[in-house]
Amino acid sequence: MHYREVVRMPVWLLALIYFFLLSLVLSIWAALGDGAGLISLFCTSALLLLIAIKSAMVIEIDSKELRVGRAHIPFEFLGSAEDLSSEEMRKLRTRDADPAAYLGIRFWASSGIKILVNDSRDSTPYWVISSKNGDALAKVLNSITI
Repeated sequence: MHYREVVRMPVWLLALIYFFLLSLVLSIWAALGDGAGLISLFCTSALLLLIAIKSAMVIEIDSKELRVGRAHIPFEFLGSAEDLSSEEMRKLRTRDADPAAYLGIRFWASSGIKILVNDSRDSTPYWVISSKNGDALAKVLNSITI
């Protein structure tokens, strides 16, 4: 394994989601009583845990390919990788986005990288990937693909 990163949901966002779920629990408790309130509290806590686990994006680089979540691409089809600032990332996610590009992004991550794709059979021009450590990820990719 050359590189591994997990982009997780920040605590403030999990707390916000839990706050909204707890308002639902409060409504159930007020309408149906203590038993239903405790059951709904348990269920919403389990749901929050499931959301936190399922929303995490794993970025892995091994000896053969780059994997971002369930997507993967062999190194032979990768071009150069560049680290993106928050402003560049914001533009690539919105105004300057190519509809054919692969976006492995999470809205709470403000930085990332752009990787060019060199495959004549694939219409995807590039990948944009959210990363907390885009500089290190770009360096690893550029050292492998060059």
